[in-house]
Amino acid sequence: MSQNSTGRLKAKTAIITGAASGIGRAAAILFAREGANLVLADMQAPALAETLAMVKDNGAQGVTRITNVADEQEVKALIALALESYGQIDIVCNNAGITGQYVGPEEWEGEDWLRVYSVNVLGAVYTIKHAAPHMKERRSGAIVNTASVAGIRSGAGGNAYSASKAALINFTMTAACDLGGYNVRVNAVCPGLIETGMTKPVFDYARSKGKEEKLGSRCELRRYGRPEEVAAAILFLAGDEASYITGQALPVDGGNTASLNLPGMKV
Repeated sequence: MSQNSTGRLKAKTAIITGAASGIGRAAAILFAREGANLVLADMQAPALAETLAMVKDNGAQGVTRITNVADEQEVKALIALALESYGQIDIVCNNAGITGQYVGPEEWEGEDWLRVYSVNVLGAVYTIKHAAPHMKERRSGAIVNTASVAGIRSGAGGNAYSASKAALINFTMTAACDLGGYNVRVNAVCPGLIETGMTKPVFDYARSKGKEEKLGSRCELRRYGRPEEVAAAILFLAGDEASYITGQALPVDGGNTASLNLPGMKV
């Protein structure tokens, strides 16, 4: 463990999907520092290997599996890997996600909507389906889904993406009701504008136009966020400090959802 660790996740096993970059990578590194054994999944093999190296540099053990979370059999194999490697599953972080198209109603394509829902919603459904029996048997577990402020209000993503994240927030609540009696908690984080691989086109465009200072300017903190700031919220919800919190969607958005996107209007 890192010298700065408090050992909050010592001897716990955590599965993190979408672990090759961004929020997933930041969560993996933070979890490693807190003593967790990591089971990391993503579709990007080289980047996933880099995350594993970072986990080991922070004193933790970890294994990886290239996984398409939209494929139930691949998710089932990921759960099996966790059990084979460490014998238990304490935490599942459903972080894998894709954006989909940014187009108007006349250009919507059912294929794109299905692809986005398959990753953003069914990916979480499949991991919970196959991890929950083990958590229920042990009467212990924490699941954290990465949703988005786009699932709370409009203007933070494309239509399919926003709808999928709203569905994920609702699924977080219904799954929490299903599993609460077994002491298994299910929560979600809802990031605002965070610089990750998924949002790279937005940041690249703003910088190319000399408008980087405008990124995040519509939230109360007047800035965009970092993956590490979302990872800290994930760690809290996954840890024992949040033992009486379930079925909640926690915005990590600099105050964006607290206002009408007009920062300072209340001053």
